[in-house]
Amino acid sequence: MYDLNRDIKSLNLDELTAVIKEMGEPAFRAKQLYQWMHVKMARSYDEMTNIPASLKSKLMENFDFTSLKQVDLQESKLDETKKFLFALSDGNVIESVFMKYKFGVSVCISSQVGCRMGCKFCASTIDGVVRGLLPSEMLDQIYAISRITGEKVARVVVMGSGEPLDNYDNVVKFVRLLSDPNGHNLGQRNLTISTCGIVPNIYKLADEDFAINLALSLHASNDEKRKELMPIANTYTIKEVLDACRAYFDKTGRQLTFEYSLVSGVNDTDKDAAELSDLLKGLNAVVNLIPVNPIKERTFKPTDRKGAEQFKNKLEKSHINVTIRREMGRDIDGACGQLRRRHLEEK
Repeated sequence: MYDLNRDIKSLNLDELTAVIKEMGEPAFRAKQLYQWMHVKMARSYDEMTNIPASLKSKLMENFDFTSLKQVDLQESKLDETKKFLFALSDGNVIESVFMKYKFGVSVCISSQVGCRMGCKFCASTIDGVVRGLLPSEMLDQIYAISRITGEKVARVVVMGSGEPLDNYDNVVKFVRLLSDPNGHNLGQRNLTISTCGIVPNIYKLADEDFAINLALSLHASNDEKRKELMPIANTYTIKEVLDACRAYFDKTGRQLTFEYSLVSGVNDTDKDAAELSDLLKGLNAVVNLIPVNPIKERTFKPTDRKGAEQFKNKLEKSHINVTIRREMGRDIDGACGQLRRRHLEEK
């Protein structure tokens, strides 16, 4: 059921053209189908008005058509943030977030059902990973949100549930499909991939000839503290991760962001700020400070606004570019995995 060859929305235009020709149909039908799926964001074959019924019938017999179903929606009363819970065809559920900024709409999507990385402050990982998402299942989070809200998506962040570089091949194909000029045509500079630091795959990503931004979940200023928060630190040291990020920047010239979740009394001390400044000195990057989102399964508390500002000031004195993430949807299940986890508990 999850064979890429049977998942029509995960085929690129060349692959789709080959399939259409094998079916004995004219090649131009492939481009029509491709535009229905990735430009018009059709929800089914039935919506494709210029595709002959005979071809639709063949396609229905041979190919799955990914179209996510909305299961739940939370809307913030504080801002225009919307958190969607979508059902996949196998009954699993995933989360996506719609956020409205001055520059336009940004969508944060999931790359896996669950996550195996085990980061201590994240709800996504509590039950482990079920499976990686197909390219079509990542794409359709964006398409579904565009259809439901009527808004054009300006930026996409692969930073929801899951570790994108743990689903490497599918994520790479998703990037190619999303940015294809024949399809949805989102500029790669408006796409960010987040990772907790799977070092070999950061190097691989640098060789893909993409123009996408890379965000590293750093969250600590030394290896000991990072190991307490993120099990991946037992495999790759901070030095190894930062060396890979430098190589990514050298190869692509694209923005590096270091995500740093501020946990009160854990990684927000003056010593942490000094160590972080020394670590990142000379790197062409931005540090994004994020007061950690509380989850009921953990006792972590976010650093308060004053503490976050003081931490930011200490980094800026060392000429580090720093932002404090604007808190979006704080009054809903805003943290990655919270809405899905609540849904599974209720079910």
